[in-house]
Amino acid sequence: MSNAFGIDLGTNNIKIYSHATDEIMVQKNLIAIQNKKTIFAYGDSAYEMYEKAPANFEITFPVNNGVISDLNNMETLIRFFISDLQDGKLQPADFLVAVPSDITDVEKRAFYDLIKEANVKGKRILVADKAVADGLGMGLDVKSTQGIMVIDVGYETTEVSVISLGGIVLNRLLKVGGLAFDETIKAMVRKDFNLHIGNKTAEYIKCSLTELESEGKGAVVFGRDVVSGLPVEREIPTKLVDEALQANFDSIIETIKLCLELTPPELAADIYRNGIYMTGGASQVNHLIESISNGTNLRVNITDSPMTSVAEGLGRILKEPNYQSIAYSVEGMSK
Repeated sequence: MSNAFGIDLGTNNIKIYSHATDEIMVQKNLIAIQNKKTIFAYGDSAYEMYEKAPANFEITFPVNNGVISDLNNMETLIRFFISDLQDGKLQPADFLVAVPSDITDVEKRAFYDLIKEANVKGKRILVADKAVADGLGMGLDVKSTQGIMVIDVGYETTEVSVISLGGIVLNRLLKVGGLAFDETIKAMVRKDFNLHIGNKTAEYIKCSLTELESEGKGAVVFGRDVVSGLPVEREIPTKLVDEALQANFDSIIETIKLCLELTPPELAADIYRNGIYMTGGASQVNHLIESISNGTNLRVNITDSPMTSVAEGLGRILKEPNYQSIAYSVEGMSK
């Protein structure tokens, strides 16, 4: 098992745990193709080109809403990343891939086919439910009888899950995440300041809110004036951004409440005592955790590494025999 990898295919970022080094690689899940045939860049290098490249470059995210939407390009990315982790020399390896719970068997099978067809010399290919891996990555004993609620706020989706005895009791997938936060910020800036900004600028505002608010500053951004068409600079007050994002937060809170209403009473009692667990790259957005705590009247527990908690959980499954039963095969599923 020393040559084994745990893969978390996020829409915005791919996280790969290497059993050999006990480290996690984090790269943008992005590929840049020139003239429809030449792979020009991938990962973080491709992200540098995003929203800046000329028309003959196609820069795409092969995963949408947690599901593989472009199998060929995703296979290429996997091959490059695994090759990089093995210093350019692909060796036979075992693979463990995290899959969302709220997808079909056919969509789960696509994760298996991805590794099989990527020519990365996969010996054994298993999958694990993403929410269970999340819990393990946060240091929780997911195989106990305790009810655990995990909320993973990703780039395009928020997954709310209730876990017990190593399995998923209840799961809901909401198409609201970091991208929706960015789109909300872009719409607010356009409406209130007549300023058109790009996705990268909206992401900068989102990620800087906590620091800017503590310093009492607004976000200074550059964009294109909607009226004149000229590039201009504006300062965006953090309070306006917070108010705009609240509608997104409310959608997440409603989904959490729905799951709590459907949770069996004994498990709901555990969640009431222990609180809920937040993870995911977009979970750290300013005031989100505070809003969820106020909206549910529950304590919110946060992890030190929200971006990589799933990959860390996959690492625990690969390393610790007690948790290896959590992984399962989808090889026999019909296509």
